[in-house]
Amino acid sequence: MTRSPRKPSAPVDTLAPASPAPPLPPAPLGRRALLVALAALAGVCMPLAGPDFDLWPLGWLLLAPLCYAIERAPSLRHAVLLGWLAGAVANAGGFYWIIGLLQRFAFLPLPVATLLFLLLAAYQGVVYLLFAWAVRRLRAEHGLPMALVAPLALVTFELTVPFLFPWYLAITQAWQPRAIQLAELAGPLGVSALLALASGALADLALDGRRRLRSSLVAAALVLAALVYGHLRVEQVDRAIAAAPKIDVGVVQPNIAFDLKGLKRHDLADEQVAALQARSRELEAAGADLIVWTESSFPFALPRGLRRDPGVIKDGFDTPLILGAVTREPKDPDAYPFNTALLIDRAGNVAETYDKMFLLMFGEYIPFLDALPWLRKVLPRAAGHFARGDRIVTFPLTLDDGTHVRLGPLICYEDILPAFGRKLAPLHPHLLVNLTNDAWFGDTSEPWQHLALSVFRAVELRTGLVRAVNTGVSALIDATGRVTAKTYAVDPARDPRGADKLLAPAALLEGGHTVYAAIGDLFGYACSLATLLLIAVPMWRRRQRQRRTR
Repeated sequence: MTRSPRKPSAPVDTLAPASPAPPLPPAPLGRRALLVALAALAGVCMPLAGPDFDLWPLGWLLLAPLCYAIERAPSLRHAVLLGWLAGAVANAGGFYWIIGLLQRFAFLPLPVATLLFLLLAAYQGVVYLLFAWAVRRLRAEHGLPMALVAPLALVTFELTVPFLFPWYLAITQAWQPRAIQLAELAGPLGVSALLALASGALADLALDGRRRLRSSLVAAALVLAALVYGHLRVEQVDRAIAAAPKIDVGVVQPNIAFDLKGLKRHDLADEQVAALQARSRELEAAGADLIVWTESSFPFALPRGLRRDPGVIKDGFDTPLILGAVTREPKDPDAYPFNTALLIDRAGNVAETYDKMFLLMFGEYIPFLDALPWLRKVLPRAAGHFARGDRIVTFPLTLDDGTHVRLGPLICYEDILPAFGRKLAPLHPHLLVNLTNDAWFGDTSEPWQHLALSVFRAVELRTGLVRAVNTGVSALIDATGRVTAKTYAVDPARDPRGADKLLAPAALLEGGHTVYAAIGDLFGYACSLATLLLIAVPMWRRRQRQRRTR
């Protein structure tokens, strides 16, 4: 007795159809134009929702038109291209300052700088290309509501796609403390998921109307619950901040153009040190308990293993100082230098040092340089190469009343990396201290984007963050993620205003006791696993059926 063959299942929407089904008729030109416009609209809204345009309500809505366009696209191929368009437009709008950066500091002509900028935007837009692919597949395979599919897909690819300049949709809510408290549980990916949930629910209503009303109401309830949780947590943390000991932190913002820093212009070095010291004396007179200078602010290289201030750093003030400097091995002049932060205590001793671990490609290290030394001849003159630090530390600070405090140093863009914050978490810092030089970018949106991304470290670890930035934005962020004091961003080439200062109180809360500090991106990996299984398992089952019917 022979078994009758099973009726093959309907082909799934794929880039390469599994069966020779007749092609769908092409979509009308007007409909295709509408879908392109919706995808482009989503891309335009992403930078508009973030710093420094700050139209943050768009962050809750902007994925809805993209999800609608993905669903209504005539094929998976079209849906993927629409997602890529949205991602490329978003990155082009968010990183427009790349062109000026490449012109001014890599000395590239405008056409070459523009081409590299477009390539970067196209590459980083891959997140939304993959987002569109996953959304379309999940909908086709399972018919799941967009309110579930959109968060799963977005979190999966925000987590897994490597970026040169990392960012996530959560940045649009950086100035809204009640919206970002989920970061203590799931990091910025949790906030991105919340935004995608809201947009997905709106897309469900537009796509399926009353059939998806129930799932949209569930999504609305989850969003409301997350905001209520955020409100309650802000109130709780505010009470902890009010009860915590405080110190007054002074920040010196040098406002020095990148090409005028003393390490490049030795004739200006003494003048720059004098300005740093003058502002520091003013901060000490105003009651500062700690003074912070910026990344590589000291315009002379310092020797590795320095134990005491040689008398040229702190002059006329005794307040403990954290500064950034380039440090070199005096016995090996050919060794690569380090990008270092140092704490000099009240007695003038170097209490601790930290060498930057996460280096910026081509700005601070050149891949394969040792193996391919000829690269130096073809790379821009601004490209540098530093040695990489190998240990996470905290800086010990003893207050006047004898209290011992741990400060968590972060250099440059280490403050935008959740993974680095988690490395600091087991050391339980009472305050994070970030030394940065954003002079590369001038008075663009980049310094504000950098500040917005750093806000999440304060929530993830539940401790404050002080940022000292060469040309701004210097700031103090409390443990709720609220920016309580800030300066400004300036381009010294156009506005040579000289060194400035900021003085603000900082609460000392022992950080690193959050769920996110303990489990990291478990939420993101769970979403990634769910996405993988929901797509892979039906594909595997179809192949098994096809084998049995042959």
